[in-house]
Amino acid sequence: MKASYHKYILQFKQASGTSRGIMTEKETWFIIVESNGKKGIGECGILRTLSIDDRPDYEQKLQWICDNIDLGKDELWEQLIEFPSIQFGVEMAFLSLESENPYILFPSNFTNGTQSISINGLVWMGEEAFMKQQIAEKLAQGFNCIKLKIGAIDFQKELGLLTFIRRNFDEKTIEIRVDANGGFTSNEALVKLNQLAGFKLHSIEQPIQINQHDSMSELCKTTPIPIALDEELIGVFSLEEKEQLLLKIRPQYIILKPSLVGGIRGTTEWIELANRLSIGWWITSALESNIGLNAIAQFTFMQNNAMPQGLGTGGLYTNNFDCPLEVSQGQLWYRSDLEWNCNLL
Repeated sequence: MKASYHKYILQFKQASGTSRGIMTEKETWFIIVESNGKKGIGECGILRTLSIDDRPDYEQKLQWICDNIDLGKDELWEQLIEFPSIQFGVEMAFLSLESENPYILFPSNFTNGTQSISINGLVWMGEEAFMKQQIAEKLAQGFNCIKLKIGAIDFQKELGLLTFIRRNFDEKTIEIRVDANGGFTSNEALVKLNQLAGFKLHSIEQPIQINQHDSMSELCKTTPIPIALDEELIGVFSLEEKEQLLLKIRPQYIILKPSLVGGIRGTTEWIELANRLSIGWWITSALESNIGLNAIAQFTFMQNNAMPQGLGTGGLYTNNFDCPLEVSQGQLWYRSDLEWNCNLL
């Protein structure tokens, strides 16, 4: 068996506002494994400044993987505990190699095109007019769950955007999730949550910054809106640490990004803990190319979670890979009659 890695720069169609500023491009890495004339591909979807493995030795670790690929998926996963995006890339590459079709990692009614995955429509941060335009587009596209990133503009204007939605659509018609990306201080958070409560929101992600476990725990006890942990889960490696965090904070939901929490195995550990503690969860992509999105979507379908998932649409980039994933009426479909076009395999 042999392996190689390749850097790839994804170019955004338009500059996209996130909690880490404006993004015009996104770096990602691919691992290609080869054995007996077959190839498999995995994506290491690092998010600079957010991923715990955003480290100077990242590329060095990719080379180490290639030099030690014969250790196999499970042993490599253990050795990569501090590199969750590479853990996921390795898992993906081995599944791809072992599959009859390198792009069908989890054969199911999703990959045969008979069932879909409900997803939320993401509204990017930006000026009020731009966000309002996106909201109108998502509603016209048939989404019944909208995720709104807040914290980029004046809070009163953000309340105005929510008023704009609720004036036209009640909570039974459109589910609204908001993501604060830690934008509230612990002192003001409850006041702002009470202001938001009138809009009948499904949930709010990460209202305050990470590592304020006492404050977050208290907030989860008193909040009028269900709270979902997101960034809080990054860098929590061991099963014991994961359990301690959930027992301490007791959130209403957790949000799982496989590229940030240790891939399939890491995500499965969080899901099993959440189910045991009666904590809700959903899975989200993290700006991966269609290679990574494909793996996340197929894995997500296998979890039988009927809630809208936070899966991207693959349409953000000018140089993404053509693939069978397609969004229609707020649902992600795998159109088995469409072809992949990936020059890496």
